[in-house]
Amino acid sequence: MKALILAAGQGTRIRSLHGEHPKCLITFNNSDWTILDQQIHSIWLAGINDIAIVVGYEKDQIIRHIKMNYRPSLDRFTFIENRRFAETNNICSLWLARDWLKGSSFLCLNGDVVFDPAILPPALCSTASITMIVDPAWREETMKVVRAGHRVVRMGKQITEEEFSATYIGLTVFHQRVVKEFLGRIDRLVRDGQKQIFFNVAVQQLADEGVEVGFTETGGLAWTEIDDPVDLAFARLYIFSKLAPAELAA
Repeated sequence: MKALILAAGQGTRIRSLHGEHPKCLITFNNSDWTILDQQIHSIWLAGINDIAIVVGYEKDQIIRHIKMNYRPSLDRFTFIENRRFAETNNICSLWLARDWLKGSSFLCLNGDVVFDPAILPPALCSTASITMIVDPAWREETMKVVRAGHRVVRMGKQITEEEFSATYIGLTVFHQRVVKEFLGRIDRLVRDGQKQIFFNVAVQQLADEGVEVGFTETGGLAWTEIDDPVDLAFARLYIFSKLAPAELAA
């Protein structure tokens, strides 16, 4: 099992508060601990050692952060650059990681999500070909899913509150048996010029063709996606204190 963190984006909506820095380097309250640190901590707790980070906007800041804070474990990290981060979406970041991902199950994370580490293990143990982690509660802005039985049958940001079954939290697990097919679908979309879409378009196509897209739930545990100042204020008030290491939360 590998983990791929998609952290190439510019984060323009949060720049008024965060400045010229990648979103994954947003710090927790009164500390130097970042979103990226929280993700790495959770990934390692889940038993995943190999992590690739797709970088783009202000890439040197991310690379420097890893080299300064994870010096004894640098062999666990791979950096993949999306040089066209300003004109592409996360499908291209994932596509650029295709060679690193081949032949292995993997967890894919958006680089602006923090979450309780206990959310991960059920998804990693799922037997579905693809497993999306979802929250039954409605959250504005984020992608929603529609479920039928034990499967996700539809996903997108345009799903209404009347239609939705759950909110997608930005974490997906791909089982090894579907990786080749999934990456092939990503490759076709990118080569057809669809570089400004989410990789979830490929997941939807596979679901439409009968591939099992399952889900696990957050179980009421803390998580949030941070896109804009409102999200950051919410995280600072209600989320960061729940997820910070004990020495920081004290």
